[in-house]
Amino acid sequence: MPLRITTLSENTAGRAGLLAEWGLSVLVETGDIKILLDTCASISVPHNASILGVDLSAIDKIVLSHGHYDHTGGLKEVLAKTGSVEIIAHPDVWAKKYIRFGERDVYIGIPFSRGELEGLGASFTLSPEPVWITDEIVTSGEIPMVEEYEVIEPNFYVKKTGEMRPDPFLDDRALIIVTDEGLVVILGCAHRGAVNTLRHAQQITGVELIHTVIGGTHLISASEERVLRTASAFQELGVQRVGVSHCTGLPASVLLAQQLGGSFFFNNTGTIITVP
Repeated sequence: MPLRITTLSENTAGRAGLLAEWGLSVLVETGDIKILLDTCASISVPHNASILGVDLSAIDKIVLSHGHYDHTGGLKEVLAKTGSVEIIAHPDVWAKKYIRFGERDVYIGIPFSRGELEGLGASFTLSPEPVWITDEIVTSGEIPMVEEYEVIEPNFYVKKTGEMRPDPFLDDRALIIVTDEGLVVILGCAHRGAVNTLRHAQQITGVELIHTVIGGTHLISASEERVLRTASAFQELGVQRVGVSHCTGLPASVLLAQQLGGSFFFNNTGTIITVP
């Protein structure tokens, strides 16, 4: 199965003319289907798509990795190009999400109402379970917390019945593609842990070999020990290519590059990879 993956937007741009913004959006194309994982924060996806020769009206499905604005804020701009389209996500994607800075809580959830997006053509499929989009492509569903060093940062909250509670990020998910070369795993933010996500991908697909991992690893505030343990786990899992984006953070990216050597690359705006 020929596979082409284009990073339409993330924090950094890899060529002139492209817009970079805090967030992530990745297009997955096979011979049969085009799937967009996330829409970044605002206007960058349609702008970059036009430069990269990507026709957003041809997108068949949108998958949301979780309900933060930097992965969903471009939905209105994207829907203006796609028209009616199915959006696959976890039910908690609509939770009222906040980040806490000291004593101040800042809303960081989806910046639109569900009705507003449905009026633009969105049709939501919400499930906590893995959703098989094709025989080879599946969303991760809820990711078990297995590795003791992969913990959720304590400053993320959801508001339920007027009360602030720590966000368990049950909506955190990845997109997994089964190829002849092994698994390709696209991470949104990996709030529940990049290694946890990879182990879960192996379990739900029954495939052990992991060919490529790209996307956000949420190591931006991680300790050096956690970054090193993550790098070791990637090596133990036999991951052949690791392309980090967005919430990985530059210090963690440099450390991963030092540990992973030739298997590492920066997956920034405009990066295009193919498998095989």
